[in-house]
Amino acid sequence: MTQSFKLSKTRQLTFASLLTAIGIIIPMVMPLKIVIPPASYTLASHVAIFVAMFISPFTAVLVSLGTSLGFQLAGFPLIIVARAASHVVFAYVGANMLEKRPEWLATRNSKWTFALIINLIHAVAEVAVVFFLTQFGLNTASENFLYVLIVLVGGGTVIHGMVDYFMSDYFAKQLATRAKIPVYPITE
Repeated sequence: MTQSFKLSKTRQLTFASLLTAIGIIIPMVMPLKIVIPPASYTLASHVAIFVAMFISPFTAVLVSLGTSLGFQLAGFPLIIVARAASHVVFAYVGANMLEKRPEWLATRNSKWTFALIINLIHAVAEVAVVFFLTQFGLNTASENFLYVLIVLVGGGTVIHGMVDYFMSDYFAKQLATRAKIPVYPITE
């Protein structure tokens, strides 16, 4: 069932601030991370962004921009920070999709479809960032550049994004049902 879910800009900004703080801390302290520049995988690094998507496009954009700061502060290479900044694309698109049709979250099949769509957008944005930064000389192309670009960055992003999405889905649903914090637009 869809719940009434319009938050004031003040509450959205409050949630954005809290989620951004979480999103900044995760890349700094998470012990489960793999860095193979230009690819990197930090467990739960997208959780704050996905939860923000459940709230509003405004919140999603603020959190996705803010969380890229976490990668900068954690000392990741510039190309990985730029990939993190590209999250604004999938966050905005996904949040708009949910704002127009919250029923994307109503069934298991629709959740999987939604997660796949936004993580394909996520992967395309990250691949584009790596490709263009490499073309402009800000990243060196190795002899296996296409493999790194398509498999490690593209495919890895889809898989990593799906894992983080379903962690976020569970977390947001728990906040909404147990703590009565309105961060999930569907209630069972």
